[in-house]
Amino acid sequence: MLVAAAVCPCPPLLVPDVAAGAAPELDGARTACSDALAVLAASRPDLLVVVGPGAEEAPERYPAGAVGGFRGFGVGLDVRLGAGPGGDDRPLPAPLAVGAWLLERARWAGAPVEGLAVGERLAPERCAVAGRELAARAGRVALLVLGDGSACRSLKAPGYLDDRAAPFDERAARALGAADTGALAALDEHLAYELKAAGRAPWQVLAAAAEGAGLEGRLLYEDAPYGVGYFVAAWS
Repeated sequence: MLVAAAVCPCPPLLVPDVAAGAAPELDGARTACSDALAVLAASRPDLLVVVGPGAEEAPERYPAGAVGGFRGFGVGLDVRLGAGPGGDDRPLPAPLAVGAWLLERARWAGAPVEGLAVGERLAPERCAVAGRELAARAGRVALLVLGDGSACRSLKAPGYLDDRAAPFDERAARALGAADTGALAALDEHLAYELKAAGRAPWQVLAAAAEGAGLEGRLLYEDAPYGVGYFVAAWS
């Protein structure tokens, strides 16, 4: 059963070593992420699963101790997905590496940590199946859900300016802040793809995992630096 969730953005720029001189620009997001992770720790889960966007459409699991890093961004920094033997030669996708970095920064010492990467085009019904499976993995399950909103909020955004981006992000932010599973499940997968909103699938996994759990949400951060929607929320 899902007992808590933290929702965080996943740009590698969240890692100060990657952001370098621009690091202070995301200090507010980092602080909010720390607050959200504190909610996870307080829930005392039996299992923590880090969920984020992946390159493959089908969900991909990563074991405790799986390793990733940021060498592709010019930084010799490696991270590990919690304590564990690893034993998987696949490197963590960048979003899960960001999640592993957040946990290391929070000095996570609680439940075992595993990873799940879901493709940007994963259909909502398949997201729902994945979410329900996660919720049934242990008596007390917590999720760290990584994902960004639209990447079309400004002329300099990765996806250029799209007038549909701000309304999409507003709906997503309201749903995340209210732990509104129905509103998250209803996010349009095709519109999300057009707006480069990589968080849509992970958020819909969360929505299904939280069905019937009665969790309440708080939106801790909402902004669009670099023209990309970033949100932090805590569910408990």
